[in-house]
Amino acid sequence: MRSTTTLPVPVPAVEQTLALFEPARRPPVAHVEEGYLDLLGEEDPTGAHPGQRLMLSSALALIYERLWRPLGGRLLMGATGPGVREERRLALSMLELSPNERVLDVACGPGNFTRGFARATGEGLVVGIDASKTMLAVAVRKTDSANLAYVRGDACGLPFRDGSFDAVCCFAALYLIQEPMRALDEIVRVLAPGGRVALLSSCNRGPLPARVTNPVVQGLSGVRIFARDELTRALRDRGLTGIDQRVAGLAQFVSARKRS
Repeated sequence: MRSTTTLPVPVPAVEQTLALFEPARRPPVAHVEEGYLDLLGEEDPTGAHPGQRLMLSSALALIYERLWRPLGGRLLMGATGPGVREERRLALSMLELSPNERVLDVACGPGNFTRGFARATGEGLVVGIDASKTMLAVAVRKTDSANLAYVRGDACGLPFRDGSFDAVCCFAALYLIQEPMRALDEIVRVLAPGGRVALLSSCNRGPLPARVTNPVVQGLSGVRIFARDELTRALRDRGLTGIDQRVAGLAQFVSARKRS
């Protein structure tokens, strides 16, 4: 049986997070399991492919930050690509965080980047959202920041009001989301005017176009291979400006800003 703690008066970071919800999406009582706000219950929006199901593994959650993520990043970006420490620096640079800002980390996993955002924003609010119970359980155990809250929810249906966040990050996850363009719509929607977005995702390289490689790779693993200009074009089509792309191996870092 699932153990759920009901908090009539949520802790401050959770209370601040709930205040950003669209009224229709705000639960009458905050149900918190193992320290995170659970909006999904028994619902599971992750996909059925091996790469997606793996994200729900309790064993992976335990080794994700120290072993899986560094190894995966090296395989994706090659020997000369940035390591995890450099990725954190890049994320902070792309998001241009300032004290007192509100930051959303989409598909935050065990909070390996989220915690850094909390330190960078001082008295601001940082929210990590993920669909995996096991990842969030680890994230909560590793977090002691009073300005950080975690939510179990769907990236394709963010519960927040339009323009709620000054910055939104989605690193190493968009390629596993079932409907990545719908998730991108949501990211742009909850971004405030003048807000910044930072993405790290896959990037097709080599002689074959993405329309050839993606069906094979995604069909076997659930990992989507984006064409080199697919995400930059998607951001431009959604009205974002200042779009910058850095390609490293089979990965791409993309940043942009919402018009003020």
